[in-house]
Amino acid sequence: MKPASACHRDDIDQNRGPCVAVDGVYDEEDSCADHLLAALSMPAAIIYENDDQPWVHSANGGFHQRFLMPSDRGESLRFKGREWQDRIARFLKGDRVSESFEMPIQGRFGPEYFYCTIGRLKELTDRGRPILVTAVDRTSERTIEKNLRRELMSDSLTALPNRTGFGEAIDDRIKGGPWSDNAGFAIIAIDLSRFSRVNESLGPMAGDELLITVAKRLKSSLRQGDVLARIGGNDFAIFARLNNGLSDALHIVQRVKDALSSPIRLSNLQIRVDCAIGCAIAVSLDEDPDDVVRKAQAAVKIAKRSGKVEIYRNGVLKEAHRRFLVESRLRDALSKGALTLAFQPLIHLSSSEITGFEALARWNDEELGAVAPVEFIAVAEESGLIVELGRWAALEAAQTLARWDEAVGQTLPVGMNINLSPIQMARDDVASMFEEALRFSGIEGRRLTAEITESAIIADPEKARKLLFALKELKMSIAMDDFGTGFSNLASLHSLPIDILKIDRSFVSTMMEDHDKEVIVRTILSMAESLNLKVTAEGIEDQSLAHRLQQWGCWQGQGYYFAKPMNEAEAFDYWRVRWNFETV
Repeated sequence: MKPASACHRDDIDQNRGPCVAVDGVYDEEDSCADHLLAALSMPAAIIYENDDQPWVHSANGGFHQRFLMPSDRGESLRFKGREWQDRIARFLKGDRVSESFEMPIQGRFGPEYFYCTIGRLKELTDRGRPILVTAVDRTSERTIEKNLRRELMSDSLTALPNRTGFGEAIDDRIKGGPWSDNAGFAIIAIDLSRFSRVNESLGPMAGDELLITVAKRLKSSLRQGDVLARIGGNDFAIFARLNNGLSDALHIVQRVKDALSSPIRLSNLQIRVDCAIGCAIAVSLDEDPDDVVRKAQAAVKIAKRSGKVEIYRNGVLKEAHRRFLVESRLRDALSKGALTLAFQPLIHLSSSEITGFEALARWNDEELGAVAPVEFIAVAEESGLIVELGRWAALEAAQTLARWDEAVGQTLPVGMNINLSPIQMARDDVASMFEEALRFSGIEGRRLTAEITESAIIADPEKARKLLFALKELKMSIAMDDFGTGFSNLASLHSLPIDILKIDRSFVSTMMEDHDKEVIVRTILSMAESLNLKVTAEGIEDQSLAHRLQQWGCWQGQGYYFAKPMNEAEAFDYWRVRWNFETV
């Protein structure tokens, strides 16, 4: 059997018309094939097996143009790619009736993609059973898919991989190898600490410019093979190949710090970029990259609080899961009113009179059990639930006083201290919160004391000043909590409407054994006297502490020596029992 030879005719449509000759002449069978192929709008050909190899018998112009090598009259038609020929040869040797696949070829302007179908024709000829091959051009579809995929995998602002693209890039690097026995990888997470302030003060365009500049600087700090991605609004991450473990990771961290050390100019302003950095090192190449990224993000959260570079340690993800669970349960508890207040008495040290109570939030969850205040309050501050929690506590404390008044038929000579979180002061209208609590409960403002921390004042002095004066207009007292642990000075105390200083328990509880702490306590008492401020000492655990503080002129105390925090009924009974006043 002789192979087919090419025929070139000027009157044939290069996209659809057939161009074929068998032994240099057309027969009736060939004419039918020509008409069949000419009727098809896509590239198509009829192929036979010749000497165990596929040979093109008939093909329209589109098939010639895209898949066959140019040939002169009398030469056999050949496929442009060996892959094409091998694919059809395997089909001819098999027994399948039809088959479909996608085949890429190199076109004039880049890769082209065709969805191809091969099917056996029923008619047998003296050449054997032919097969029909058709190809549908999918190039435009694949180009659109490629562009969409690129958009889905990259950040449009910085052109860096996004969170999804970062994961794929890590997989490519790990699988792309080779990796030596001691090689590993790390994920370094970077959070821009002051980004929100730039957005608020200079606008989103300045924020975008800052992100672009930071991305360029971080990219300049990378080594070959490292991958930089923007995985959040102001969060970046680096995949770094390690040959020397932690030392390599710390070296890259230093390069990042150096890249961001010089100020960035925005709108004629020099902006210094502060960032929190967390790092997680994979224990092996088999470790899930997504887990390593999550570990790095958990480490950077700790870095935001500590102000240092944090390396992930075992248990951090477990702690993060616990915080997430606590947040979810706390949100549910607040909506259902499942929290309670405990009340610790405040004792006048000279007369032993109960001057008031400090209201303390308590939470006993059905699933988590008793959750410590230090845990759920921190979660509330991080999640923003502190606003709802603070409003509930203020209203509940004020209504507790109203219920006690109603129980005895007169106004009790006791007040209530309510703690304010710095986050709550920054995010909520605290003055209106207290005004609402006083209005609903019907008690006077003089019976409420707001306890604030030094850090709340330092964070935004002007806003804190306005708030404190607004609270004084409600006739409320103001106590500075945990005094001595922050950075307050005489000038700031003198300029603020503060009534009471609360000496932190860390100074009071061990002052009898620690001379330095005793000096601190006496200094605070002396300073308060000169400023005409009252002093409350926290952490009074025994009678000797109470007597010593009384001798030094301390006005008020609280601690386990007097009573632990109690529920509402116990606190009311405690006040009634001590109404006749015992000595300290």
